[in-house]
Amino acid sequence: METYGSQLFWLVICFGLIYLVIGRGMMPKIQGTVQMREKRISDDMAAARLAHNQADELEEAYKARQAEARDEAHSVIIASREKAAKSAERRLNDADKRVAETMAAAEAELATQRDAALAELESSATEATQDIFAKLTGSKVTKAQARTAVKGAMKNA
Repeated sequence: METYGSQLFWLVICFGLIYLVIGRGMMPKIQGTVQMREKRISDDMAAARLAHNQADELEEAYKARQAEARDEAHSVIIASREKAAKSAERRLNDADKRVAETMAAAEAELATQRDAALAELESSATEATQDIFAKLTGSKVTKAQARTAVKGAMKNA
């Protein structure tokens, strides 16, 4: 019984020291690291949303250019019908060719820009996935595995 009191005393001292070392020394560092990771994840997600919004804007601009090209073609057709039959046919064919070329060029440009934006988004998301996985689990994931996971997530989005 005499040692019981001293054991309790040293138990309290040991737990107090552990509390001071972990609670006051290590926990703020751990919390800072967690907050930094959360900020980086949110920044990466914001960048991904921005890239997605830019791709949407490109698509809307393409649709507007397509509508303008259709309107232009329609006005050319109306003007062409008012002229002589042969002249109208030639101008109608020319207008159709210009519209087709404009639309083909616009579609090619949009496809190129969309593919570039998606590739950049996929690349950024792949790198972010690798970083996040490595920081959260302590193990590394290959770029191919991360890319597969990102593609799966992008299909579901």
